[in-house]
Parts: sequence; structure tokens; C-alpha cells
Amino acid sequence: MIDQDKKKVVVVGASRGIGAAVAEHFSIRGDEVFSVSRSPSVSGVWIQADISKPEGIAAVADAIGNQTIDALLFMGGVWEDGAFTEDYDFFKSSDQETRFVISVNTIAPIEITRTLSENLAKAKNPRAIYMGSVTGLDHSASVEVANTASKFGLRGAVQSLRLALRHKKIGFTVINPENVGTEEVMLDIKEGRFSPQIPIPMSDIISSIDWLLSLSCNVDIQDVNLYQR
Repeated sequence: MIDQDKKKVVVVGASRGIGAAVAEHFSIRGDEVFSVSRSPSVSGVWIQADISKPEGIAAVADAIGNQTIDALLFMGGVWEDGAFTEDYDFFKSSDQETRFVISVNTIAPIEITRTLSENLAKAKNPRAIYMGSVTGLDHSASVEVANTASKFGLRGAVQSLRLALRHKKIGFTVINPENVGTEEVMLDIKEGRFSPQIPIPMSDIISSIDWLLSLSCNVDIQDVNLYQR
């Protein structure tokens, strides 16, 4: 007998950081996980794809095919070299770097959502959840221009996707956290690149996603903003 509570989820950016933790969480729970990343993922069915390029988006579409998808979890993200440290210099950030950051953080979520919209529409209560940042909120920009622009763009794109795909009954949410306790962030704090702080626990990110997926199809949540206490 098929467990009706089990879900099929696509996790983008599943090889490290937040995406790896999220993919592992759903795999342990027994859900069917498709893990999208350039380098191998330790959880789920790995879909090798460079989402900064059109052929990477196509690879995701080919791998998923016509399957029903309950949730698209876009957890991927990139930023400029030296971002969030004293080493960052806007004038040393190349045009190529700017375009890469925006292509991964803003364009890829739009294109992957368009690509998988029919798969999501087949589910009873589909949701698309994206990892944003507090820097994408009003009056919260950081000096990392490309990353901030990409996160503002992501929120705007998701708000527009909600309108463009309203007839498909997909729930759309952007989670906007301050620093999250990934291995990379913890190392930056330990080695002094970040100021002493207690980052948001990974468990709280996962709990937020679980909560969103537990809501009825009658509820949509535009943003979940998570701040360090």
C-alpha cells in the first residue's frame, strides 16, 4: 500500500548548506527526493545540473518528466567573492560575477518554476518555496550589490509567479532569514570573518518548510522572515 502522506519534492541546491540539510531531512522522512546540484548530493536522486545555464534547466525538466511534484524547494544561492566580510569590494566584483549571481538566484527560480509548473499542478496541495534573504526586504539591503539585487528580484518574481500561475493553485512562499548556521557560516564565525553571533539553527529553517507544507490548500504565505534574536 502506498503511504499517502509521502511526498515527491525537488530540492535545488542540494549538494551543500541549506539545500543539503533539507534534502537529507526529506530523505530520512521517507519522501521521494530529487536533488538538483552541480556536484553530487548525498541524499535523494541526484539530478546533475548547472542551473545558471539553459541546458541545466532543461536537464531538470528531462529528469522529472511527467511526474507529479508536491513541492519545489529552491534552496540554492550564490554570492560575490568575499561577500559579507571586509574582503568584499564592489569595484572588484566583475560583470561576469554579477550576471552569475543574478542568473542563479533570480533567473533560475523563474525558469525552473515555469518548467515544473505542470508537475506541481498535478498535486493536491502543491507548494513552491524559495530561499531568500532579509537583504531582499525593504530597508535591509547590504553592500553586496549583486546578491541584494538578486534577492529583491527573487521576491518580486515569486509575487508575480503567484499571479501568472494562479489558475494552477500553487502556493508560493519566500523564506527570508538572516545568517543560518550552515557549516560555512559557522566556520566564518569561528575564524573571525563574521562577527561573534548565534546564527539561525538549521532546524528552524527545516521546521519552517515543514510548517508551510502542512498548511491546507486554502492558505498561502507570501513571506516568512526569520531574524536572529
